[in-house]
Amino acid sequence: MAAEDTSVSGVSGRYATALFELARDQKVVDEVKADLERFEGLLNESADLKRLVRSPVFAAEAQSRALSAVLDKAGIAGISANFLKVLTANRRLFAVADVIRAYRALVAKFKGEATADVTVAEALSDKNLDALKVALKSVTGKDVALNVKVDPSIIGGLVVKLGSRMIDSSLRTKLNSIKHAMKEAG
Repeated sequence: MAAEDTSVSGVSGRYATALFELARDQKVVDEVKADLERFEGLLNESADLKRLVRSPVFAAEAQSRALSAVLDKAGIAGISANFLKVLTANRRLFAVADVIRAYRALVAKFKGEATADVTVAEALSDKNLDALKVALKSVTGKDVALNVKVDPSIIGGLVVKLGSRMIDSSLRTKLNSIKHAMKEAG
């Protein structure tokens, strides 16, 4: 079933599919997703961890020891920890961000959800997140999981990417449109 999903391909897709099938068989799909998202959060917060993951300079043993320490400290264990260690042993840890993204896509398909990437100028309240989910559900007919990214450079509004569709209602885009219109008029 999961292997037929064309949105996950290549090395990251194969690893994500294997992890998903193992997690599904052991009925820990959500726990693995939470662990991977926790690891992704650590990766986004730490330049040192990012360097460890991406740099081919580190030997597999050194990378494995450092990763084990990070996983222990973060409380990531079980299938998720073993999976990340396998990625390290196979010298594929550099692809972990793509694997996490592919795993999310497989989980969403399994649950009948759609995933939307949302960029906002400042963090949204729970009330606004719920309203956005309801609005997107009315468009797609599916529950929508949100990947929210805060980017103050859009000034205000939001940018939503849902599948092949993109809605850009950011203030930056609107100001740029006005700027171009004024250049053409002048």
